[in-house]
Amino acid sequence: MMADKYQTIGDAIFAHVGGPGNIAKLIHCMTRVRMTIRDESQVDVEGLKEIPGVLGVAEEDTLQVILGPGVVNKVAQAMVDEVGVGLGEPFPDTAAESYAAGKRAVEAKAAQVHAGHKAGLKKTWWRTALQHISAIFIPLIPAFVGAGLISGIAGILGNMQTAGDLGSNWTTIITTLKVINSGLFAYLNIYVGINAAKEFKATPGLGGIIGGLILLPGVIPPVTLPNIFTHQPLVAGSGGIIGVLFAVWVLSYVERFLHKHIPDAVDIIFVPFLTLLVMGVFTIFLVMPTAGWVSNSLVGSINWVLHVGGAFAGFILGLFFLPMVMLGLHQILTPIHLEMIKQLGNTPLLPILAMAGAGQVGAAIALWIRCRKNKQLTGMIKGALPVGILGVGEPLIYGVSLPLGRPFITACVGGGIGGAVIGAIGGIGATSIGPSGVALIPLIANGKWLGYVFGLLAAYAGGFVATYFFGVPKDAMTARAADGTLLAETTATVPAEAPEAVNVDDIMNAAPVAGAKTPLVAPVRGTLVQIADVHDNVFAKKMLGDGFAIKPTMETVAAPADGTIISVTDTKHAFTLKADTGLEIMVHMGLDTVELGGKPFSFDVQAGKHVVAGQQVALMDLKQIAAAGKDDTVITVVTDMDDVAGLTHFTDAPVELGDKVLTVTNH
Repeated sequence: MMADKYQTIGDAIFAHVGGPGNIAKLIHCMTRVRMTIRDESQVDVEGLKEIPGVLGVAEEDTLQVILGPGVVNKVAQAMVDEVGVGLGEPFPDTAAESYAAGKRAVEAKAAQVHAGHKAGLKKTWWRTALQHISAIFIPLIPAFVGAGLISGIAGILGNMQTAGDLGSNWTTIITTLKVINSGLFAYLNIYVGINAAKEFKATPGLGGIIGGLILLPGVIPPVTLPNIFTHQPLVAGSGGIIGVLFAVWVLSYVERFLHKHIPDAVDIIFVPFLTLLVMGVFTIFLVMPTAGWVSNSLVGSINWVLHVGGAFAGFILGLFFLPMVMLGLHQILTPIHLEMIKQLGNTPLLPILAMAGAGQVGAAIALWIRCRKNKQLTGMIKGALPVGILGVGEPLIYGVSLPLGRPFITACVGGGIGGAVIGAIGGIGATSIGPSGVALIPLIANGKWLGYVFGLLAAYAGGFVATYFFGVPKDAMTARAADGTLLAETTATVPAEAPEAVNVDDIMNAAPVAGAKTPLVAPVRGTLVQIADVHDNVFAKKMLGDGFAIKPTMETVAAPADGTIISVTDTKHAFTLKADTGLEIMVHMGLDTVELGGKPFSFDVQAGKHVVAGQQVALMDLKQIAAAGKDDTVITVVTDMDDVAGLTHFTDAPVELGDKVLTVTNH
């Protein structure tokens, strides 16, 4: 995940520009976040300037918030990630809603792969049904977790009381906890009925009644209602969640039919009356017996498979659960879990399936070790691994293992190994649904959490070993910078005396050499001018730092000092160099040339390349820049002025490439 400080800056910017909904598009250049604003009156410019980390604000055809190199790309990425779009893509009109949801989204890479995968899935009736099921139960997951934990605590205390470790004075506390837990599970049918009605576009209150009548309220022995198939008395709760889902789905069609055919004048009276009458009879005498048989058969079958299959059944379930997730098939398991909890007091299926995520954790650790030269990949793993351990597997799946291919398969093998251990031990169940990974430990029923931990460790180890030896693609081990730029791994591209120059992260973090002097040379041939005379307020007011500008008469752009190239913008209009003396120097080719998408520029070097002053770095097509109506002034700026004790002066004059312009002295 992206560092919190960048997210904080992005959130503050959103707050002072009227929120994401007031932004039409967002891009960034080497130093600035550039936003196309829908309503300028909502922008608080002075508030933007007060945000910690903001160096200044410029108002031109776009609103430009100056953050400086190295920070701007991370803040801009955090901002578009929160909204759910890419850099330069239009912000949706509902951006405010996307913004809130985006805070919980996985990092951009995971979201991109996940979205691409979903787009490739065909829209089928059963996939639509699974999406409905998911939408019905997701709002209830926090309730499941909370009630499940309370149930677990009540169970532990009850066992301790039975064993004599707690006195009778604990009875009230234990009973209270059980009442709180029952507030969910005793009336779960009603909550599901309400959510199902919302999802199927029916009246929520009617859906809640259908869910409640499955409990047969008002039927007090010796009075009974008959099961029309077996002629035995109906049992309250028969059909359970599966019955509620089906009945409310049918109800939605009945209600819409009645709305269409009953006159508006009496609609409010007869539609709810007839809907409840028809659906009540249908649910009690047809849905409850049929869905009850289906529910009992499913629960019985799964228990039989786990009991007979043992380790083998656990391996198969753990192995194939992640492919089920990718196909969306896992959503059908939610009502099955709940039926098992209702009938058995726990779901033995969930701990086994949770092993799939644990296999991802083991695979990620193996990739971290084998691919340590790939800073982009290891950075993603570092961000996704903690939440993966806690049971949130999407960042690891869609951001790491699935894009690489083989690690996804070996991670599934790890999940199978963990599932085999759980299946072999047997009797391990969860009192609620929602969490997995380490977060599921408190929900393990009957004190069998240690067996679940053994399964987790086995899945970690299985995913690690399978991935370490068989699942690491060669290209994943290629040396890359944090931004994905390929890094040279041989001394052919780096001076022999400085092989560490390929480690961009170390170079970027290196402290300036105290008292050192850095001579800066002209990166292009042309006319030297004071930076205060540049036709751009951000540079002219030295918001980014001090330096000089040149109106170029040649297309070759060279390094202004001895040092290492630490970054090149995606649009190739600027690069940053870390001088050997520790100063950070930015060369910006043209004004507003970020809008040209990199077409006028080409580079001869990449991040990690050590260069000497006057060495060619890039080419800029002056004719293309002029044709686009852009200023081609090349600006050289020392961006870390806090480390500068002073700069020498220069006079405006023609210069040749490589001519000394000024000297910068460090503190």
